[in-house]
Amino acid sequence: MTSKPTPPDGLVIVDKPSGFTSHDVVAKMRGIARTRRVGHAGTLDPMATGVLVLGIERATKLLGHLALTEKEYLGTVRLGQNTVTDDAEGEIISSTDASKVTREAVDTGVAKLTGAIMQVPSKVSAIKIDGVRSYKRAREGEDFEIPARPVTVSSFAVYDVRDAVAEDGTPVLDLVVSVVCSSGTYIRALARDLGADLGVGGHLTALRRTRVGPYKLDAARTLDQLQQELTVMPIADAAGAAFPRWNVDAKRARLLLNGVRLEMPDEYAGAGPVAVFDPEGRFLALVEEQKGKAKSLAVFA
Repeated sequence: MTSKPTPPDGLVIVDKPSGFTSHDVVAKMRGIARTRRVGHAGTLDPMATGVLVLGIERATKLLGHLALTEKEYLGTVRLGQNTVTDDAEGEIISSTDASKVTREAVDTGVAKLTGAIMQVPSKVSAIKIDGVRSYKRAREGEDFEIPARPVTVSSFAVYDVRDAVAEDGTPVLDLVVSVVCSSGTYIRALARDLGADLGVGGHLTALRRTRVGPYKLDAARTLDQLQQELTVMPIADAAGAAFPRWNVDAKRARLLLNGVRLEMPDEYAGAGPVAVFDPEGRFLALVEEQKGKAKSLAVFA
């Protein structure tokens, strides 16, 4: 009797196809990796493509910490039309001639949405309002407000402005943009808010995520490629790339694995999660500095 192969521990960087939910990709990966223990580090809308970070087996314990890292996108914003969903998936609710909007006005609007800003997520987002997903409330026709939340847009650049004509004949402008932002930032909300500021409305027509933390598109594989060859980033490599590295000697490694809170070097104060490695290069744990001591977030050895 042949034994079932052990699923690999590690991260899989997927180039998500359009039309798939993040959960669809997880379900597909469970089949490819032959394990139920698969999760993702932050969702990507069905319309969007690009980097989706999945964890397999023990690497699922890394995901909650990875979800908080910076993200980078390329997208297209259409000025001149609003939609129910703030993207091309939703019904158009208003059309306004955007042909008179100048590049200077666009740049001024973009500057207002750069830096530390307050953002109201789209009503069809997965944000929970009193325990119920916002998109569920929206689907049921509820009238509700989502409170604005602080997000950081480190960079919002417009590469190209193209004149276009919408299907209903409205002259519109398509902006090719790139955005670098904190976790929890909605790019379609940026498109909506830019259009509102310019007085013509706006929505997102295309979105590609090119980076999540240190993981970039060049490391991503399509589901078809992964079906042919499952490419897994070992858990130690994944942690070393995403978090500051703390190398400890064999004695400290033993103490840490026995639950002792080690004294942490000053350099890690306020650094967030830190990956601890033993002298053999084994990834032991994720810890966080608390009052000078290492508070364990997850143990992997």
